[in-house]
Amino acid sequence: MAKRFHTTWEFKHIMPPHLLNRRQAIMLSAIGTLASLDPALLAAEDESPRGQLQVRKVLFLGNSITLHGPAPQIGWTGNWGMAASREELDYAHRLTQRIGQHASGEPQVLVKNIADFERGLDTFPITEKLAQELGYQADLVVLAIGENVAALNSDELQERYAKAFASLVGEIQKQGPSTLLIRSCFWADAVKDKIMRRICESVSAVWVDISTLGHQPENSARSERTIEHAGVAGHPGDRGMQAIADALWMALTKQRSLWKE
Repeated sequence: MAKRFHTTWEFKHIMPPHLLNRRQAIMLSAIGTLASLDPALLAAEDESPRGQLQVRKVLFLGNSITLHGPAPQIGWTGNWGMAASREELDYAHRLTQRIGQHASGEPQVLVKNIADFERGLDTFPITEKLAQELGYQADLVVLAIGENVAALNSDELQERYAKAFASLVGEIQKQGPSTLLIRSCFWADAVKDKIMRRICESVSAVWVDISTLGHQPENSARSERTIEHAGVAGHPGDRGMQAIADALWMALTKQRSLWKE
C-alpha cells in the first residue's frame, strides 16, 4: 500500500496542549467539549452502505499527525503520521486500506504536510505552494489541520484564521466535485473548531468531530511505548490513529453519493 502514497513534508513539529504552560493548559481545558464519538458506531463494520465505494484518488492535507519526515534530533525516524509505530498504522494508511476494501481497488493517495499554512495563514500562498495538490483531482479530500495555529485569543486573530481557512477550503473546492472531510483538532480547541465547523457547514463539506480523542490518555503514543521527546510522545499512537481513521470512515459511510449499488 505504501508505494501508492506520495508524500511531502517539512520539519516543524507541534507541541500538544498539555505541554504548554499551566495558564495556557487551563484555558485549553476550560473551553469546552464538542459532541463525543460513539465507540460502538466506530467499531461497527456492517455500518457501511451496500455497494462499491467510488473513490479512486484521495488527498490528505494535514500537519505532523498526518505526515512527518525523519527528525532524529527529536527521536523520530518515521516518514508517516506522528506518532504511529509503523507507516501502515497511521490514520491515512488505515483509512486508505479501508477504502480499498470497499472500492474497486486501493486508491491513489497524495499526502501533504501544510503546517506552514497553519503558521502563516494569510501570508501563505495557497495556489503557489499547493499547485500539485490542488490539481490532483481527488475524489476525496481530508483536511486535518488546526493544531499548529497560534491561540486565537482575540476577535482579530479569530477573523484572520476564519478568512485564511475559508480561502483554503475555497481553493480546494474549486478543483472539482470532490467530497471534502474536515476534522476537528485532535487536541480539542473550542475556538478553532467552532470556526472550522462554521466554514465547513457553510460550503456543505463534511464535519468530523474528534474532539474527545486527545483527552483520552490511551490515544497518545506515550501510552503504548517509551518516547523520550514529550512532543512526539503526546501525538496519537496506534490506538489514537485508529480512532481518527474510524471517525473519518464513519463519516464517509454516510456520503451516499460515493456509493454505487
